[in-house]
Amino acid sequence: MQRSPAHSAASRISLKSMFAASATALLLAVPASSVRAQETNCPDGLMRRGEAGTGTLLLRTRVPGCFLPAPSVVTDFDVDIAGPVARIRVTQRFENPAEGWVEGVYLFPLPETAAVDTLKMQIGERFIEGDIKERQEARRIYEAAKAESKKASLVEQERPNMFTNQVANIGPHETIVVQIEYQETLRFDHGRYDLRVPLVVAPRYNPKPNILNLVGLGDGGANVRVSDPVPDRQRLSSPVLRPELGPVNPVSIHVALEAGFALGAVESETHQIAVTRDGNNSASITLANGNVPSDRDFALHFAPVPNAAPQISVLKERIGDKDYLLALVVPPVSDISAPALPRETIFVIDNSGSMAGDSMRQAKAGLLLGLERMKPEDRFNVIRFDDTMELLFQAPVAANEANLLRAKRFVDSLEANGGTEMLPALQAALTDPTPTDATRLRQVIFLTDGSVGNEEQLFKAINERLGRSRLFTVGIGSAPNSFFMSGAARAGRGTYTYVSDADQTVPRMNELFAKIERPAMTGLVANWPNPAGSEAWPNPIPDLYAGEPVVLTLMAPSINGDLQLTGNIAGREWRASLSLSSARAATGIEKLWARNKIASLDESRVYGVDADVIDKAVLDVALNHHLTSRLTSLVAVDVTPSRPEGVGITTGRVPLNLPAGWDFDKVFNEEGPRAPRMQEAAVPAELLTQLAMNNAPPSAVSPEESELVLAAGGTSANLMMLAGLILLVVAALVARRDAKVQS
Repeated sequence: MQRSPAHSAASRISLKSMFAASATALLLAVPASSVRAQETNCPDGLMRRGEAGTGTLLLRTRVPGCFLPAPSVVTDFDVDIAGPVARIRVTQRFENPAEGWVEGVYLFPLPETAAVDTLKMQIGERFIEGDIKERQEARRIYEAAKAESKKASLVEQERPNMFTNQVANIGPHETIVVQIEYQETLRFDHGRYDLRVPLVVAPRYNPKPNILNLVGLGDGGANVRVSDPVPDRQRLSSPVLRPELGPVNPVSIHVALEAGFALGAVESETHQIAVTRDGNNSASITLANGNVPSDRDFALHFAPVPNAAPQISVLKERIGDKDYLLALVVPPVSDISAPALPRETIFVIDNSGSMAGDSMRQAKAGLLLGLERMKPEDRFNVIRFDDTMELLFQAPVAANEANLLRAKRFVDSLEANGGTEMLPALQAALTDPTPTDATRLRQVIFLTDGSVGNEEQLFKAINERLGRSRLFTVGIGSAPNSFFMSGAARAGRGTYTYVSDADQTVPRMNELFAKIERPAMTGLVANWPNPAGSEAWPNPIPDLYAGEPVVLTLMAPSINGDLQLTGNIAGREWRASLSLSSARAATGIEKLWARNKIASLDESRVYGVDADVIDKAVLDVALNHHLTSRLTSLVAVDVTPSRPEGVGITTGRVPLNLPAGWDFDKVFNEEGPRAPRMQEAAVPAELLTQLAMNNAPPSAVSPEESELVLAAGGTSANLMMLAGLILLVVAALVARRDAKVQS
């Protein structure tokens, strides 16, 4: 078919424009270091390298030869534990080493279950209380205050375990104090309570957007459909410090523990601690070595004295005209037995670059331990992934001596490298060729640090493919992504554990295997007294494994009578009754109930529930109960302008430490991780910035100098070159299409 002259002319013009855009993109990709800039005086707040004091960390800026002294943060954690509930106050001191005025941006972690409800900003002797606002409104208030030279702080949730704190108008050599408070329920597992305080955000691997297909081609040019698994990828990264340059952002921790039972061991597998016993039930815990670098999570475990089981915890709080209750019941497990079914176990191991070093050794040791526990009647397979994927066997095989030996050699040979393309490995592991087989238990054991940004995409895949499989996650290393670990386990109707240190590999993995070798409690139902007007979360109650408690929160006009729990263990009915009149008065239960409701609502997104309905419900709960969420933020603003009129302000992201045990060069290398293959497609220029994002975290310390790339700066040369190449591909595809049409 012959195209009309007008149409052909339009195509030639469009093609010419694309080539011009391609050439422009390639020219823009020339590194700034190759362009000699005329010497100029540095703007307010910036300095030349020679003007910096000893030990000052500098951020590169767009002004040639001018640098921004990096703002830093010193953090104190004060933890008050009362039974199963912890109240944590996080004090962040933002320090500006520069001569000019700056805005500090700090990406920091919190537990994924944290109910963040308080923000205070200290100006001199004054404390300014923050307000909870809808996210966009809070952002507008903050930006207006920054423009008006007022000191302000904005806390936004990026993930349930990842937050950003922005502090505007920090004066020269000034320190601004910001306090955040949150409430959480401690995890109870294998007879001990676990407190985990994350201290560093590990660099996230963000898979490239998927270019789905060419939608149309006309006079207006090409249009494509794009699906981005990490639409907020630009908010998930900060500059990362090369370890040999020394740690930054020191942390202190103090824990006041009131257990409510006679205390036995109080231990930490991650840090050296000093424990002062204040009585049979209480203790004070501090870091033995004072302040420590924020480069690994802090984990604390405490348990009752032997043979002294903790009391069943029932806590209650009255707020307004409502009662809020938290109940924790540990089902008996010692007398539970069932015929052991053969197993089909799929081991999945992450061997991407972020796993290099200690993490890889821990993951391999854990997987080898799992292979040792296989029985002859079992079947298994091993899948490894970085930005590629490999199945050891085409299908699960018998756990005989020859197959196990081959698997052990395969695991021993693994090395960490490349990106973290988790989705294909997860989909392969959940692909079940015999979905109706009731003669075997199918279990997937997933060993990873979880350092990815596309959690929601992964949760959705688990929900779609789970079938009869059960998914068990093992968080590896010093700073695993707890949001992914716990969320994937819940979606996969399994459980999760952490291996933070090589010495803990055997005991933690043995605890996990002990759980999955026992029958799970399924079909859990809570029958509350006087259910009219009450609301309980989580809903539904997830399956439980040996040693795990039932943890429930309830809101009702009043709470009296007995709570009846029923479930099924190995085909036998389990029942428990709990008198709610024994509930002890406590604070913060209302916040925990609201946080549980928000988490349950957000998780329902992967089940196909209407997104607008979920968003409205989440927003209502967060605003009514004064909590941060993905739709609400905390903002505090001083009423008095502090930055002099006419003086500019520079934004600097606080650099982060690399998590302990990580290999910097495996995460940030010159060429970046091996890129996943992309489908051939035409991409319009306006989408290039979004599509061409690098796989590796974009900001890292220069190998030659103790400088950081300012994350808010211009697009890097590599990205611009990729943009230009994509445009060239676009032009070639359009030309090819025109040729086909004309022929």
